[in-house]
Amino acid sequence: MPFKLLALVLPLSLDTFAVSAALGLAGLPARDRWRLSLVMCGFEAVMPIIGVAGGALVGRAMGEVADYVAAAVLIGAGAMMLRGGDDDPETLRRPVRGLAMIGIGLSVSMDELAIGLAIGLLRLPVVLVALLIGAQALLVSQFGVLVGARLGAGLREGAERAAGVLLVVLGAGLAVLRLTGHPV
Repeated sequence: MPFKLLALVLPLSLDTFAVSAALGLAGLPARDRWRLSLVMCGFEAVMPIIGVAGGALVGRAMGEVADYVAAAVLIGAGAMMLRGGDDDPETLRRPVRGLAMIGIGLSVSMDELAIGLAIGLLRLPVVLVALLIGAQALLVSQFGVLVGARLGAGLREGAERAAGVLLVVLGAGLAVLRLTGHPV
């Protein structure tokens, strides 16, 4: 189980880093960094719980097929990350307060919603996973904003692609394990 937890949290931290680095690149003021980190932490910790609720219900209904669906959800989330989003620095230069902050929290946590669905289907401990995801969001968002302000877009885009690849590989690995009769 520790490998599964790490395999789920690591790609999410890369995605959080990518968004945070984009905000750092756009020049997010220092006073907004902690606010952003706390909002991302909250959204990223809560969304998997919502996903787990749906995943657990669907998982019970699906029985044996649930592991394959979890693999497909992870592959789909990875593919969405590989496709990328609109985190153009000019767009992100606008003030990050109020609805803009909530929009960032929601947009960065959609992956966690999909991961939560997979967590429910895989029957992993939801509270532990939500705490790990929330902690990584807090730490990685601070790091991402600082690094993004110094290094630029290439690093951010590379982190987002790496996160997508890791989720696709994880989903494919789960499917292969299940097909070969190994417990997931």
